[in-house]
Amino acid sequence: MSAASEYGGRERMLLGVGQLIAGLKGLLEQQVGRVWVVGEISNLHRARSGHCYFTLKDSDGQMRAALFRGQAQRVRFELEEGLEIVAEAEVSIYAARGDLQLIVRSLEPRGVGALQLAFEQLRRRLEAAGLFDEERKRPLPVHPRRIGVVTSPTSAAVRDVLKVAGRRFPAIPILVSPCLVQGEEAAGQIVAALERLARVEDVDVILLVRGGGSIEDLQAFNTERVARAIAESPKPVLCGVGHETDVTIADLVADARAPTPSAAAMLALPDREALARLVARDEMRLAEALGKRLEQARSRVERLAQLLRARSPQARITLARTREARARVAALQAIRGRLDRSRRRLSESAARLDALSPLAVLGRGYAIARREVDGRIVRRASEVERGDRLAIRLGAGEIGAEVTRVGPPLEREDRNR
Repeated sequence: MSAASEYGGRERMLLGVGQLIAGLKGLLEQQVGRVWVVGEISNLHRARSGHCYFTLKDSDGQMRAALFRGQAQRVRFELEEGLEIVAEAEVSIYAARGDLQLIVRSLEPRGVGALQLAFEQLRRRLEAAGLFDEERKRPLPVHPRRIGVVTSPTSAAVRDVLKVAGRRFPAIPILVSPCLVQGEEAAGQIVAALERLARVEDVDVILLVRGGGSIEDLQAFNTERVARAIAESPKPVLCGVGHETDVTIADLVADARAPTPSAAAMLALPDREALARLVARDEMRLAEALGKRLEQARSRVERLAQLLRARSPQARITLARTREARARVAALQAIRGRLDRSRRRLSESAARLDALSPLAVLGRGYAIARREVDGRIVRRASEVERGDRLAIRLGAGEIGAEVTRVGPPLEREDRNR
């Protein structure tokens, strides 16, 4: 509220503080207007209302700044402490405190594009959350029953996939889940398309594909909601977005990445010709293995037949008869041998007995003398006397004699006389 009064004979204008601030604010907005300010973000605060408040500073000074919710929602990257930005702002005064401030209408990172910065920020955040870890990624099925494709149904990408499928393995059906792949609504539609395919039981792998483009064109594939939808998909996701040099957040999160949609189809689909060669090779190996098994089986059957024939009752009877005949021959030979040895021993014993027999001794000219009186054999001359009667046994016959001399043996000459 203003008022006029006299002071020292002069009239003066009295202004309230609010009036002064309002006047200065209007003057600043009228005379300065919008400016581009370069500075570093500090003291960043995000209110529940969606407004962002921070201090923009450099080495020479600092100013408070406010980024209201409507403008904040259009910022493609995350505001961070220490981030240097270029802000399009209006210079104003915050009446409640009388502070000079900037009302930020738009901003962009200094030295790098907003989308590229947003990409790097999201990449670091998801990497820290473990969404890029190789341990969580699943292998692609070798022979999928059905392949799901998330893309625009009128795009060149879907035509490339179908062309490769017809060449490599046309028997595997392709199910396209249509969505936008560019624009503000693309991210939501991609998530919905992934969820639709996840509910189809015989879809074993999902291809997320689109052709190349600028970073703005591929922005839907660089969003957190698409990244988390890929990570949470119950089916393996193969991402083939852009050209070989394009790398999106979706590529990093997916279970496998291909440089182009055509390459993605080649990774997901088995090669029919290669499989035919493998089948032919396996058939040959199987035939060889079966031949060897059959030969082994024939040999085994033959051995078992021989063994069965050898163990049959007829064979056992024949073998027993042969063994019995051999045993009989052996027994007869043993008996004959023992008889021959017994005869030889008997002859030898008889010969020895004959040699030791008294009759044999008598046959050689010796005689046995017995006293007739008692029949005792006379062995010494002292056992008889003159006149004793003796019975003398010769080698052939016996004679009676009377003892006429008893004494030592006569000399040979006397005996010869």
